[in-house]
Amino acid sequence: MATPLTDYERRKQISVRGIAGLGDVAEIKKSFNRHLHFTLVKDRNVATPRDYYFALAHTVRDHLVGRWIRTQQYYYEKDPKRVHYLSLEFYMGRTLQNTMVNLGLQNACDEAIYQLGLDLEELQEIEEDAGLGNGGLGRLAACFLDSLATLGLAAYGYGIRYEFGIFNQKITNGWQVEEADDWLRYGNPWEKARPEYMLPVHFYGRVEHTSSGAKWVDTQVVLAMPYDTPVPGFKNNTVNTMRLWSAKAPNDFNLQEFNVGDYIQAVLDRNLAENISRVLYPNDNFFEGKELRLKQEYFVVAATLQDIIRRFKSSKFGCRDPIRTSFETFPEKVAIQLNDTHPALAIPELMRILVDVEKHDWTKAWEVTVKTCAYTNHTVLPEALERWPVYMFEKLLPRHLEIIYEINHRHLKRIEALYPGDTDRLCRMSLIEEGDPKRINMAHLCVVGSHAVNGVARIHSDIVKSTVFKDFCDIEPEKFQNKTNGITPRRWLLLCNPGLADIIAEKIGEGFLTDLSQLKKLLDFLNNDGFIRDVAKVKQENKQKLAAYLEEEYHVKINPESIFDIQVKRIHEYKRQLLNCLHIITLYNRIKKDPKKHFVPRTVMIGGKAAPGYHMAKMIIKLITSVGQVINSDPVVGDRLKVIFLENYRVSLAEKVIPAADLSEQISTAGTEASGTGNMKFMLNGALTIGTMDGANVEMAEEAGEENLFIFGMRVEDVLAMDKKGYNAKEYYDRIPELRQVIDQIQSGYFNPKEPELFKDIVNMLLNHDRFKVFADYEDYISCQDKVSALYKNPKEWTKKVIQNIAGSGKFSSDRTITEYAREIWGVEPSDVKIPPPNEPRD
Repeated sequence: MATPLTDYERRKQISVRGIAGLGDVAEIKKSFNRHLHFTLVKDRNVATPRDYYFALAHTVRDHLVGRWIRTQQYYYEKDPKRVHYLSLEFYMGRTLQNTMVNLGLQNACDEAIYQLGLDLEELQEIEEDAGLGNGGLGRLAACFLDSLATLGLAAYGYGIRYEFGIFNQKITNGWQVEEADDWLRYGNPWEKARPEYMLPVHFYGRVEHTSSGAKWVDTQVVLAMPYDTPVPGFKNNTVNTMRLWSAKAPNDFNLQEFNVGDYIQAVLDRNLAENISRVLYPNDNFFEGKELRLKQEYFVVAATLQDIIRRFKSSKFGCRDPIRTSFETFPEKVAIQLNDTHPALAIPELMRILVDVEKHDWTKAWEVTVKTCAYTNHTVLPEALERWPVYMFEKLLPRHLEIIYEINHRHLKRIEALYPGDTDRLCRMSLIEEGDPKRINMAHLCVVGSHAVNGVARIHSDIVKSTVFKDFCDIEPEKFQNKTNGITPRRWLLLCNPGLADIIAEKIGEGFLTDLSQLKKLLDFLNNDGFIRDVAKVKQENKQKLAAYLEEEYHVKINPESIFDIQVKRIHEYKRQLLNCLHIITLYNRIKKDPKKHFVPRTVMIGGKAAPGYHMAKMIIKLITSVGQVINSDPVVGDRLKVIFLENYRVSLAEKVIPAADLSEQISTAGTEASGTGNMKFMLNGALTIGTMDGANVEMAEEAGEENLFIFGMRVEDVLAMDKKGYNAKEYYDRIPELRQVIDQIQSGYFNPKEPELFKDIVNMLLNHDRFKVFADYEDYISCQDKVSALYKNPKEWTKKVIQNIAGSGKFSSDRTITEYAREIWGVEPSDVKIPPPNEPRD
């Protein structure tokens, strides 16, 4: 057998990496050595791998800066409408390789680093993930920034620079243990602090009503320090900005008259103010009504709106014109997109600025606010909806509470006029929920205060219109839209799966990287034996590479010929990792029952973090690891079944796992997963999907052909019907022997003999109060998994389905998603104008 190529040699063969040609290798080496020299001159004589990483990062950053400055200059001169994407999460992952790819520098850097006797991939592994997000919502924001820049839109991402991102997950004795994510420990070469744009944010205090209007006085001030990160488009010389705010205490903090004497304590108390940007709340799809979180939400909104208004007033358009003090034209120049309800306070804050500060009358101010803001809904799960207690607002944001009351008063007056005497409807539609305590429904505030409301997949948008916001949709149906999510093909194909990107480019050219719909041209090669072989070969290489990585990391030997069956996402009951677990145990029981029989081998990998306070999710992890321990050490099973829990799942691990997957598990109860985006990544990377008709799976089945996915289980209608009739888990337990055996094993302590009672909570939940109806889909899931195994025995037919999936994945580019937002919500047009690079004179 020929010795396998090294990663470097393989990369040398791949053309897509070098679309822009080799670049100036000598120039990069020179720059690298210069940066390395400055690092070492300051410090030491011996370079560490981290020194090499920083030297390379600074070398690549040098290529960004000129384009960044030029892009911002271009926006200043052209004065386009600007889009502001407000999100409490930006799950960016690593930046080095993405920047090289988008600047067309990857080949030149690879060669330069190789000539210096180093390995590019090793240096890339040193970079920490920027884990400033929990999952889908935060990663979507990151993909959107990539597409906004690639489409040449004047856009800004605004969020918080958390000192500690999503926790690092350690698995200890099968349990999740959290560790702080000190991602800034060694510094961040990609950010630039901008103290000159520092802004004050106010909290607490009281409201005075004077003849000249309301005044918010006696407040506590926290400063918001911006840190800017460049966001390069793909090979178009556009570099946009992500601006993240960090909290700083003002120098007179707690040193006012009443605090004379305790100077030391006053300086120590600065931490209280600066805690605002200390840590990301680690909840996915769950609302935790903590005051610090409300402070974070107002902090990002208040700093961002001041920044937007400063830019609006000082733009060329603004200065040259008396219009600079009139906000009439504000919605023609400014779009604000709210990523879920977390930045909902942008609505009352913009009203406060327009009415209290700029002295506009309410009606005009409201018209400007609604035309400017748009809201994206990300979930219909009731426990995820933000409902803040009124008493918290009274204390923390008293003026905003008054403004929300006034918005609600006018809103309800309008409903009352449309539906006289319908008090039920007024109750349902109010922004204020009566009760103890009274609460503010932030989703209602967003719907009332925005000109557009969208869901994130067709089925989700339909559910939003027919359930959560039905009353609102009855009145203003034109406000409600769908924008099916997408992913960036730069990170999620070209960067993470260069082998696949290369064989695609060989067949259809490179245009698919910025127009993913071109992938449908691959259907011309559906029966091309050479292409079928190439697709299978790339998958096999990716599987071998992952197997080697897992062997090194987890010391488990895995069979690269087995089906790589993968479910990676946050651990949540609605995502039904438990259903996957029941299938694993069922397979195990079948092997044990008939050990001589031929079984199609599988490696099941499950990964994801559980919110630290979510007891059931943590128990689910413990169950998976316990089942894995029993199965992986059973000699009867051998390498026919392996179970691996992927520790600390994050963006950089996803980039390794997804290209190696054969089977993608997307098995949420129909009607619960708003969209999903991992599903799209697997599809684009040549995995087949086993899934329910939920979220974007529905549209994936439509694009690739339902016969090319493994669809099973109840549809939304079936779930609703079962809710009406009542779900009886016991009925399935009694009727299905394989299910009964699995549940009895879990209950009896078969997988945890030392603590047989350990999983009683899980069994009790499944039998007596399972909101997500795991047993109802068990039978269909198992028989669908049998079809997966049967098809896998026919590699050619399997690969043909893979090709049909890849060819059908073009719709799921975030470029398509952002183009729809731009045209249908923001009123801006994507542009393929290539800004001249820094080394060329401008027009």
